[in-house]
Amino acid sequence: MARVALVTGGTRGIGEAISVALKDAGYIVAANYAGNDQAAAEFTERTGIKAYKFDVSDFEAVKTSVAQIEAELGPVDVLVNNAGITRDGTMHRMTFEQWNAVIQTNLTSCFNTCRAVIDGMRERNFGRIVNIGSINGQAGQYGQVNYAAAKSGIHGFTKALAQEGAAKGITVNAIAPGYIDTDMVRAVPADVLKKIVAKVPVGRLGQASEIARGVLFLVADEGGFITGSTLSINGGQHMY
Repeated sequence: MARVALVTGGTRGIGEAISVALKDAGYIVAANYAGNDQAAAEFTERTGIKAYKFDVSDFEAVKTSVAQIEAELGPVDVLVNNAGITRDGTMHRMTFEQWNAVIQTNLTSCFNTCRAVIDGMRERNFGRIVNIGSINGQAGQYGQVNYAAAKSGIHGFTKALAQEGAAKGITVNAIAPGYIDTDMVRAVPADVLKKIVAKVPVGRLGQASEIARGVLFLVADEGGFITGSTLSINGGQHMY
């Protein structure tokens, strides 16, 4: 029987690539989204993957929605925590709202979703969790103390939960993407983007499909001896 995979932020950008790759590999996929109903509807029509709208930063909403997904599709054996936002600004100009929104959506969401699926994974003695971090959580980035803190927190969260899950057949790993050719990156001014690409040894932006291939590797049934690791997919920009 096909395993059920939940991908947060799974209808656009890197999340969409992950959702589609998992479906193509034989998984039953539930793709979470936050607010863009039109984009989610177009995603479902294009891919055949059902989209579920809920706020990953809301503990009760996550709990209720995961229960709905499991009732409709089956127990969640694979969880990919991809949802994330940016609210950039230097510290002396950053508001608490900008800080808190990023921490809640990017980091607290990982607790919320993992807490909702961990008991079932423990009962079944199987689980695959992949948390999407960032090169900026490893190296830091000017104007992103909130985002870098959240993504760095994901890497520590991953290592700790990996130790808890290991004896129950649950692996927990992270992927730290570099600069990927998504709508968010394409919105960067051309002169700035040129400077970013110049710092990438392979000489180009990454593709969302390259992150998705990393996810497929880590969630495979055969990947039971890989846990607590961070897979950097950044074109050699930051070797850590």
